[in-house]
Amino acid sequence: MEKLSGWVIRHRLLVGLGWLVITVAGVVLAPSLSSRLQPGTHVSGPGYTANVAIAQAFGGVTQDPGVVILDLPAGQTVTSPQVATELKAVDAGIAKAAPGLRVVSYASTGSRTLVGTGGTSTIVLAYPPKPGDDMATDQIDALTSAARSAAPGLTVHGTSLRSLEAGNTTGSGNSSVTGELIVGALGALVVLAWVFGSLLALLPLLMALISVLTMQLFVYGLTYLMPSSSPINPAVQYIVALLGLGLSIDYSLLVVTRWREERAAGRSNDEAVRAAVKRAGHSVWFSGMVASLGLFALIVVPNSMVRGIGVSGLFIPSTATGVALTLLPAVLSKVGPSVDRPRRASRRQAASRFWTGWSRFVIRHRVASAVAGLGILAALTGTAATINISAPSSHALATSGAYTDGLHTLEADGFPSGTLTAVPLYVPKAAGAGTVVSALDTVSSLRGAVAPAGPGWPAGSGATVIAIPRHEVGSANGGTSLDDIRRSVPSGVLAGGEGAQKIDETSATYGSFPLLFAVVAVVTFLLLARGMRSILLPAKAVLLNMLSVAASYGLLVIVFQHGVGMKALWGASTYGAIDALAPVLIFGFLFGVSMDYEVFILARVREGYERTRSTREGIIEGVSRTGRLVTSAALILFFALASLATANDVTVREIAMGLAFGVLLDAVVVRMLLLPALVSLLGEWNWWLPDRAARLLRLPAKEPAAVVEGGRSVPLHVGDA
Repeated sequence: MEKLSGWVIRHRLLVGLGWLVITVAGVVLAPSLSSRLQPGTHVSGPGYTANVAIAQAFGGVTQDPGVVILDLPAGQTVTSPQVATELKAVDAGIAKAAPGLRVVSYASTGSRTLVGTGGTSTIVLAYPPKPGDDMATDQIDALTSAARSAAPGLTVHGTSLRSLEAGNTTGSGNSSVTGELIVGALGALVVLAWVFGSLLALLPLLMALISVLTMQLFVYGLTYLMPSSSPINPAVQYIVALLGLGLSIDYSLLVVTRWREERAAGRSNDEAVRAAVKRAGHSVWFSGMVASLGLFALIVVPNSMVRGIGVSGLFIPSTATGVALTLLPAVLSKVGPSVDRPRRASRRQAASRFWTGWSRFVIRHRVASAVAGLGILAALTGTAATINISAPSSHALATSGAYTDGLHTLEADGFPSGTLTAVPLYVPKAAGAGTVVSALDTVSSLRGAVAPAGPGWPAGSGATVIAIPRHEVGSANGGTSLDDIRRSVPSGVLAGGEGAQKIDETSATYGSFPLLFAVVAVVTFLLLARGMRSILLPAKAVLLNMLSVAASYGLLVIVFQHGVGMKALWGASTYGAIDALAPVLIFGFLFGVSMDYEVFILARVREGYERTRSTREGIIEGVSRTGRLVTSAALILFFALASLATANDVTVREIAMGLAFGVLLDAVVVRMLLLPALVSLLGEWNWWLPDRAARLLRLPAKEPAAVVEGGRSVPLHVGDA
């Protein structure tokens, strides 16, 4: 690190110009990134296999449909001559208003499956032209408007799972990456202004902006390198922007805080920069490496979306680390003292009085503190054990508004909510479609089935059949509809749809979760053992991180599954379930990110211990020097992630809130309570590293040193910081 800081200071103009070129490239290419990203998921399973066949023949029929509910005038039924004319007009109006949509209707098929109770209502199922397209609010509004114009005598409602998920209003929530980035940045600026009390607060934000643009540039390049079977999902843009913002500010905060301390100790500016990079730079580099590992390990999950996020996530901590260790020192060496004005917070360069008192309190009551901290984590982990991993039901998404009215009308007319997850089937031979429909009409868990006909349904060697389940496939109350369909159809007929593929995704993802867990835990332990020159400290860190992640799942269950706070935040009572992707992505992100705080604190604990040979004094120095830093960094990351929770996407909301609350829980309960308590309880055992273990880790063994613990000397093997 000394060589790096020296080179950066000597060549700061070259470093600045290099990052300027990268930033300009990021500004130019970042707006084009969205067009390079591809929705959809590649995961092995019968649902995916069916969807591939269906998509090749019929495009977006693999998606959940939009549903238009048509209530007839009093005294008329679907067989009335005037109604028949109006229903045909509705089909024609929809085709004109939304070219490319594939429509399944009573007018085109004559199927009684699409007719409501008493024959006084009917439904139209509409599918998007391409796989990955959604029948969301704009599409449903266009359908209902076209139907009303074509048949003014009918009462028209519309709904779909996507429109219900969007909150029943077309403008609800913030779906702009730029908007969410601004919200996160403003929250971070408030915290930075409190920490620094000077214009220096703007420096970490500038570093974060450059980091995020660079990350977007890397992801843009990745879109050309990733195979077509594992495209980069649009969700990556949100994750890179918000997580990149938080991590970049965290790393910059660590370096700038240490630089300020060195300046307050009387060092010249260049000396302070060198000392900051030497001391804090190692922690930043090590934290970035561990965080990158947690994200990159997601590639072991056989899910193209998760793998794409894992590969992209590799660049988030590494880019933040590169900026913090090169551009930031270059800027500090040139203008650091100039922007550190007004110096209203100069008194804060000393050890925090609050955190000094807190560390002494925890050490004095270390048993009670450990019990309290572990009790909180155990209670939340126990709650996490009740997690229900599935898609939220339509009733959980429905609150109020036009699309909720559509769902209620649908059910009042005798149609099940499972209509929103109608199951498309691929029939290899078109002549066999009628046989499949007849077989499915007798299945008790289905309302029935229909063979689409008319424009948009090409007559080729294959055909499709749409089955309407009584329960929503893939949801918490999905029932046995999908299994019943597969058992009832002839061999070779494939059942697909979004619900079927979600079931495949859940199975594949959590089948690989133990491998993900093992890879991250073992490699992290080895890295920490080598960096900390200890066996027990990294073991404790890994175990606490696992508990911290499990506790964040508990918070996720409390909010989204049981609905605590849901009404106030999103206007919904509860989702009743947790999306399948949320827990695995939270594990990958939170495990690496929360380890940053462990490294930040223990680096200062070890530094104090090396100087005083007292674990107690090391804890006090470590917590008093890093307490404000860690809590501030956690608040910054919390604001960045919480702003992402305004997106109109259930999965993104759950991931964002799980990470946001997980970061705060980890920083406050785990790092500021459990860490000092357990390190104090372990005493001299914290620094135990047998010679054999040191050799396996390729570390030179140290001679025993006298360590002061409670007024007595204890021989102990001590490693480098």
